[in-house]
Amino acid sequence: MNIPVRTIQVQKIRSIGLTVIDAEESKDFYTKALLFKPISDITVEGQYSDLEGVTDTKIRIVTLQLGDETIELMQYLDIKGKPIPKDSQSNDLWFQHMAIVVSDMDAAYTHLQSYPIDRISDKPQTIPQSNQTAGGVRAFKFKDPNGHDLELIWFPPDKGQDKWHSDTEGLFLGIDHSAVTIANTEQSLQFYQDILGMQVESSSLNQGETQARLDGLPEAEVKVTGLRPAQGGLGIELLDYIKPGNGRPIPNDQKSYDIPHMQVEFVVNDIEKAVDILKQNQVEFVSSQLVKHQGCLIKDPNGHAILLIMQ
Repeated sequence: MNIPVRTIQVQKIRSIGLTVIDAEESKDFYTKALLFKPISDITVEGQYSDLEGVTDTKIRIVTLQLGDETIELMQYLDIKGKPIPKDSQSNDLWFQHMAIVVSDMDAAYTHLQSYPIDRISDKPQTIPQSNQTAGGVRAFKFKDPNGHDLELIWFPPDKGQDKWHSDTEGLFLGIDHSAVTIANTEQSLQFYQDILGMQVESSSLNQGETQARLDGLPEAEVKVTGLRPAQGGLGIELLDYIKPGNGRPIPNDQKSYDIPHMQVEFVVNDIEKAVDILKQNQVEFVSSQLVKHQGCLIKDPNGHAILLIMQ
């Protein structure tokens, strides 16, 4: 990847999209287990499927909201995609989770036990105070019924965005970030910071027994880098596993209709300028073209999907 001559200024992350087997079943899980609220339910085809790099198919998109953030459950009605590997681990490069903020970890964890989840962590873990960036943060990782990775996270008063401490009436408050496992921090920062213009918010080295139990790995040492767009809000977290090292890569033939597919929707002010900069930097495009001057789907250096859309 070349050094960019210009930078795209990503304004915010609008939503996170997940490809699912059955939109109705996934909607049922997210609204009951995690208390998301339904916002819309539409079926699209034509230009939107072109945007996803898939032609001649219909996609049902169910939009759900939690706090200020939204997710989109995408079911491809005419195509059956590949499932998420059952032996998927946190250091596999296709790993990507959403961190759902809770006001009370014990209550949220208890609530979740009534629903069909697959644990990654054996129970909620508390990051040691020796970790200056994340000390005192509590977290629990698990998988939804499709195998998508999720995390419950609780921030102590001196950690996290102000919004997570200003309104805690609900049990599940919103989404703080989407974390992606990467192969190389420097390479990913060149993409997310230098090309997309995101700002580094935090950096830490998480290790020891607590991290191993959180990630469900026999040993875990991970460099964590947090970034946020210009307007703040939902962010991206880069997970660079030093131990046990890089896992399996995202398959080159993975498509948007395959269940492992997740896409983060980045808002930019000038999509045509953004496409020009991306091409200069030899970024991989999934969309065959800029669809109606409104958006395009691309891949980061490790193959994670990003949908760029207009403000």
